[in-house]
Amino acid sequence: MPAELNHFSFQFKAMGTLCELQFFCASAGQAEKLSRDIIAEVLRLEAKYSRYREDSLLSEINRAAAAGGAVNVDAETALLLDYAQTCYLQSDGLFDISSGLLRRAWKFREQRLPGQAEIDDLLERIGWSKLEWRPPALRFLQPGMELDFGGVVKEYAVDRAANLCRAAGVRRALVNLGGDLCMVGPRGDGQPWIVGISHPRRPEDVLTNLAVTRGAVAYSGDYQRCMMIDGVRYAHVLNPKTGWPVRYLAGVAVIGDQCVVAGSATTIAMLKEREGPAWLRELGLPHIWMDEHGRIGGDL
Repeated sequence: MPAELNHFSFQFKAMGTLCELQFFCASAGQAEKLSRDIIAEVLRLEAKYSRYREDSLLSEINRAAAAGGAVNVDAETALLLDYAQTCYLQSDGLFDISSGLLRRAWKFREQRLPGQAEIDDLLERIGWSKLEWRPPALRFLQPGMELDFGGVVKEYAVDRAANLCRAAGVRRALVNLGGDLCMVGPRGDGQPWIVGISHPRRPEDVLTNLAVTRGAVAYSGDYQRCMMIDGVRYAHVLNPKTGWPVRYLAGVAVIGDQCVVAGSATTIAMLKEREGPAWLRELGLPHIWMDEHGRIGGDL
């Protein structure tokens, strides 16, 4: 490690998870300022897009959605909506940020299955095709809808944090927001960062270790929030067309230049179920997957 670089580490909580920053840079002052700037940016995004805060922009959007109305959004939100629309189209409608309503039926902490009628009622109000997006105007064509940016905002925050590192001149850093990561160059000694991917069926074990010098890593698995009922696993990744949890893939990890791309790729692969591995191969990003039978594949 070059003598002028020192290692600094910071932890904080945001977006409902534990977050970590690691920098190799010249001074404690530089590291502390950068950590403050990144934490402030992550908390800004959390406040803006939280569905738990009445004063968030997302809550304002969802009040319009509930009424079947319209709202104008700022440039940053327009960027996220454009990306969500792209993911919707590229996934044949499986990646749909209007599907968050399904959590009203799927309450994993209660360990119960919803009734089909309960799911069908929600499906009537789900679908990107049921809204009109003409920037900056977002119009909901049916009342009772809702948007949830949970599938993109944390990953977007990782990318924003990585950009702040680069802007500050820090070229050797790691950003970890609850398991969504970006490596801004190698470690201080020039070696890659080692990212352990948890085994979907034995979370205390590692499925594989990834050596990453730069880029982002995202991971989705059917064990992260799930319930077992009568020997059947029901996971938190829900198909917006059927309203039921997806099956087949137990875990997917993807490496990409941007965390928001890696994250959506893992989700789309899970949603595509048996077609997921072929879709990942076609996508061309480094990846690894394990299916529900324990078979492992991918291209790293």
